[in-house]
Amino acid sequence: MATTTLRPDLPTAVLLLASVGWGLSWLPLKLFGDRGVSGVPLVLVAYAAGAVVMGLYLATRRPPLARGEGRFLLAIAVLGGYANLAFVTALVYGEVVRVMVLFYLLPVWGVAGGWALLGEPIDRQRWIALVLAVTGGALVLGGPEVVRGGLSWPDLLALTCGMAFALNNIVFRARQGIPVASKVGAMFAGCAAIAALLILAGIQGWPQTGPATWATVGAFGVGWILLATLGTQYGVTHMEAGRASILIILELITAVVSATLIGGETMTPGEWAGALLILAAAVIEGAKGDGGESVTGKA
Repeated sequence: MATTTLRPDLPTAVLLLASVGWGLSWLPLKLFGDRGVSGVPLVLVAYAAGAVVMGLYLATRRPPLARGEGRFLLAIAVLGGYANLAFVTALVYGEVVRVMVLFYLLPVWGVAGGWALLGEPIDRQRWIALVLAVTGGALVLGGPEVVRGGLSWPDLLALTCGMAFALNNIVFRARQGIPVASKVGAMFAGCAAIAALLILAGIQGWPQTGPATWATVGAFGVGWILLATLGTQYGVTHMEAGRASILIILELITAVVSATLIGGETMTPGEWAGALLILAAAVIEGAKGDGGESVTGKA
């Protein structure tokens, strides 16, 4: 009987497409904002649609879970859910380039969290990546201006979503026995649940718009966000971790180029220098690799 083999270039192509998709995700988010749908309501509908699709898939597969692993899925729901909510909201209300660059401080949070929670060593290569990333982040944030209150709330969202994504990745690596589909489903459900709680708490009102717009938002959640998430996860689980981490950097490059050419955004020389340092840190950390599964929930 004939057997099918996975083309070696397929995971690379899928991961590159997913990274480009994430890098361009700011475009539909800004367009939805122009139509009066943004922030928490947008996240609620988009991620709820993705959660429903994943829930239906899992209902047919029913992947078994080991005893006690439900609490790890809850951690993924909270960490990954908040990270996605903060990331999307920061992109909607903040400067795309600034948000993406600050998000890519992930090496700092990932290395620090891996050391503190998993006992992963910090060697010289990782210390260099940490110093580069921290220096780059300080330059992007304006250096001394941060101390004088130069940090905006979208900046805070970008920083904290990077921290949450890093912790989420640590849980993913620590519990590799849990099926990936269950983790992704938990992340989408957690994001929708947090958004719903914020709506109930009156953090943001519900926009008055027609059902066609909400249908489009739901389609965006499934056809763009969920597909990009699954595409990223497919890529990182079918190739060496370091190579995958470097390819994912295309997301940052895509966002910077598109926001500059299409969105008309500009960066100061200091911000450019900081972005290059953060990019170098991401390349160094990605080249090292850890051999483990990683999801940025963005998966």
